[in-house]
Amino acid sequence: MTHPRRPPKPVPGDRIAVIAPSSGLAGLLPLPYELGLRRLREEFGLEPVEYPATRKAGSTPRERADDIHAAFADPTVTAVMAAIGGDDQITVLPLLDRELLRSNPKPFFGYSDNINLLLLLSNLGTVGYHGASVMTELGRPGALHPLTTASLRAALFTLGPYELRPAERYRDIDRDWADPATFEAEPESRPGGGWIWHRPDRVVEGRSWGGNLEILSWLLMAGREIEPDPAAYEGRVLFLETSEELPRAEEVFRVLRNMGERGLLARFPALLMGRAKAWSFEQPNEEEARRRYADEQRDAVLRALDTYAPGTMAVFDVDLGHTDPQLVIPYGGTVRVDGPARRITVTY
Repeated sequence: MTHPRRPPKPVPGDRIAVIAPSSGLAGLLPLPYELGLRRLREEFGLEPVEYPATRKAGSTPRERADDIHAAFADPTVTAVMAAIGGDDQITVLPLLDRELLRSNPKPFFGYSDNINLLLLLSNLGTVGYHGASVMTELGRPGALHPLTTASLRAALFTLGPYELRPAERYRDIDRDWADPATFEAEPESRPGGGWIWHRPDRVVEGRSWGGNLEILSWLLMAGREIEPDPAAYEGRVLFLETSEELPRAEEVFRVLRNMGERGLLARFPALLMGRAKAWSFEQPNEEEARRRYADEQRDAVLRALDTYAPGTMAVFDVDLGHTDPQLVIPYGGTVRVDGPARRITVTY
């Protein structure tokens, strides 16, 4: 692994590239996208710069790769943010000019399918930021969430440690982005319940690695941006989360089992597991079903750890990934998990 470097941070007034490396959904659902762009300007003082494929539905991998190259090569742009995720970014990876990206390091913000680019940048030595897409976090109905805002502002503009805090309340149910009424009021929320700690008997500090479990499993299958020697991940902090596709608990276990069989899972002395997304338009679970889904997923993770990584400390229900509020996790940056003190600190 290349020694990590944190690219220079933007300052208010700078230009920030907005790209769609996975999906041009912004063109089909403009309401959260336009709201997110406005908040970048008004709340963060940054000027968004769009690229040709950002709103183009059905853009080709080459078009998306060209936008990535243009955003990172533009000397007037000081940060890059994804509009949203998707499921096709793995086809863009072979088209990317690694030397161009290495020579023009910039903070990149995104998650879900965007771990493709986050992982590539991390392997090139550039720390990225897992979280904060334009349409989701910045386009949130009603208002920006204070926890999300504070984390994103710190990640965008500051250097140094930042202590994560569990959300007192969180949102799981989504609304129709095509309906203007969606954006007129705060979304419904429910009590957070705090983090759940497993084997909190030590302090672990290391570089982070991971992301969305479904996307990560595809990268592992394809062998893209994955070190062949599991020892390369020794001592790193693993963080994982699942999406609105709601993978079954058994599927979560199987992915982790396969990581264990590869000799990978036991290399991580600590795991941060994001709060399970337990509702989708395809599976509009009631409260009891949502609770059961989260419990079954946690049990599946613990079963895999007990089998393949019995010494790993884990923290569940961390507000990362497909949840609201969302905390930004540095990708390839330093994360400190203090079990006895029940504290998680990241370095932005």
